[in-house]
Amino acid sequence: MTDAIDATGNPTPRRKPKPERTEIGGRPLKPSTLMMGHGYDPTLSEGSLKAPIFLTSTFAFPSAADGKRHFEGITGKREGGAEGLVYSRFNGPNQEILEDRLAIWDGAEDALTFSSGMTAICILMMAYVSQGDVIVHSGPLYAASEGFVAKVLSKFGVTYVDFPAGASAEEIEEVISRAKCQAGENGGKVAMIYLESPGNPTNALVDVEAVKAARDKVLGKPCPIAIDNTFLGPLWQRPLDHGADIVAYSLTKYVGGHSDLVAGSIAGAKKWMDPVRALRNTMGGIVDPNTAWMLLRSLETVELRMARAGENAAKVCAFLKDHPKVTGLGYLGMIEEASQQDIYDRHCMGAGSTFSVFLKGGEAECFRFLDNLQIAKLAVSLGGTETLASHPASMTHLSVPEDRRAALGITDSLVRISIGIEDPDDLIADFEQALDYV
Repeated sequence: MTDAIDATGNPTPRRKPKPERTEIGGRPLKPSTLMMGHGYDPTLSEGSLKAPIFLTSTFAFPSAADGKRHFEGITGKREGGAEGLVYSRFNGPNQEILEDRLAIWDGAEDALTFSSGMTAICILMMAYVSQGDVIVHSGPLYAASEGFVAKVLSKFGVTYVDFPAGASAEEIEEVISRAKCQAGENGGKVAMIYLESPGNPTNALVDVEAVKAARDKVLGKPCPIAIDNTFLGPLWQRPLDHGADIVAYSLTKYVGGHSDLVAGSIAGAKKWMDPVRALRNTMGGIVDPNTAWMLLRSLETVELRMARAGENAAKVCAFLKDHPKVTGLGYLGMIEEASQQDIYDRHCMGAGSTFSVFLKGGEAECFRFLDNLQIAKLAVSLGGTETLASHPASMTHLSVPEDRRAALGITDSLVRISIGIEDPDDLIADFEQALDYV
């Protein structure tokens, strides 16, 4: 990418080329170190230590030939995409630096950013489906994701087959086989396998390795396996290492981490990113420069914030586990089912800080608990510095049909909690007094 001119009149790169691996003395540097400067050269921005916010809608080309070449890449007449900055619906310095750094966390070749997590998911799916195609997905999904597949894509002749997050390898293979038959009857193909692990809000895990094995066995031409990694990523799970092709995030959550922005991303091999980039170029939906700049700030502390929140969650759940008004916990640090523990041991590097707690009673009892919290905030979302609590059945998953909610375990007694970075003893005291009202 070029957008500056040196003393000889030749274009100079605003950003250093993205290395495959940065190391010192043969030792690879960790993502937390690379976040402090990867993809940005201060000498090309007046020496500014941090990347400035580039608030512009368009970029001046060094020459007409450069402009032609960039548009050849954007329109697909030449492979490789734009080789420079063109127009803010396509790319920009803040967005490209952010995408390079996001790719590092997941060990991906390429990444794309969007104005929200749902924008990322919708454009991702639309880039791969055609009329008659079938999407295979795990359940539960975030309600908006499930609704987009079932209610929106269905208008255009796209159907779906789903399986529960804890399904065995044999069950997953059977579902993919059924989807292949269904696609054949519709004159289409299995376009995508879309996973969410842990599932929202139950924390049920999907065996990504089993999904990949089943796909490779059943489908002659592999379709992409995409996974929403918002609950554990980028610190506690790296799905691309276990067979997923595309990893998706609501950057609003842990990556942004301060409940002050909305954004999303996907990452994976360039061959999987290119069709999505092309559709994003047409539709728009790229993250804006200011939000991208804020995310660059947040990436520098994501490991610190997530580690503290994870430590806090372990202490809070140790208290909740033995409370007489708590009937169950959906916390990955306290898994009771052997098959789920097996997936956790193979796929996860931490239990996270978002979990579900089941209270005695139903909606009324959960509402009393939520209404009497003093430190934790009654709000949807997760992954912020503050502790949040909500009631999925009546809030985030209200649009999911009641029988579907029941089948997925999203009951009226379930409260979802996202632990922040406050003092853990204060949080325990807050939950203890709120449970007195149940």
